[in-house]
Amino acid sequence: MTPLEKQLLAAPRRHRYILTVAAIVLLLAIWSFTAFDLKDIDPSGLTIAWTIFQGIIRPDTGLLLGFSEQNVGYLLLETLAIAFLGTLVGAVLAVPLAFLAASNIVPKPVAWLTRLALIVIRTVPALVYGLMLIRVTGPGPFAGVLTIGLTSIGMLAKLYVDAIEELDTRVLESMTSIGCSTLENIRYGIVPQLSAVFLSIIIYRFDMNMREASILGLVAAGGIGAPLIFAMRSYKWEQVGAILIGMVILILLIEIVSSKLRMKLIRG
Repeated sequence: MTPLEKQLLAAPRRHRYILTVAAIVLLLAIWSFTAFDLKDIDPSGLTIAWTIFQGIIRPDTGLLLGFSEQNVGYLLLETLAIAFLGTLVGAVLAVPLAFLAASNIVPKPVAWLTRLALIVIRTVPALVYGLMLIRVTGPGPFAGVLTIGLTSIGMLAKLYVDAIEELDTRVLESMTSIGCSTLENIRYGIVPQLSAVFLSIIIYRFDMNMREASILGLVAAGGIGAPLIFAMRSYKWEQVGAILIGMVILILLIEIVSSKLRMKLIRG
């Protein structure tokens, strides 16, 4: 018998634990299915689904390839601008909050209160922020930028905090021992350690915000979401297909570029 086989045989038997977890999951699944009411399904649903599918695979090429303000290209550029500016706003505002939430930088009560505030910010969905902000600024892209910035603060600050708490404090201690000031410690001790990590986090959040900005149009906060919902309500599935194709292509390009940038930043 090989050492690997002996190790496998010596491993603790956890059959009772596995069966218990499986039974709990099965019971939860059965309980969840009780929420479905199949009586409400429209008998013509398959026909409608086929009509939607045909519209999507045969998109409106004029809407997809045109160059006016009502075409997919312009609306996608507007959505991209909303996501970029919103990410920039959130990335900047999250930095001071992250340092206030880092327990290795500030006293623990201050860090706890700041983290509580960040949890509250993250709890509210983007659509709710959008509905509130369009009452303040009016409908349009500016409300979308503010919404994206506000929803980005919570996640960015949380990830910033994780990076700050993993700082190599020995570098700061050695710099302090040779007489460096606080500003010099920040400039030469903290910023070099955090800049690549922060940029990688910002790029990741921008990738997410592109999807958020596409949805915010549903509440009149700019972008491509509003034309999408109008086309769906009007049963113009060819226009829906054109918009979805444009969104998929743009998000795929952003995903490819952002993944390469993050890998370069992580590898230095």
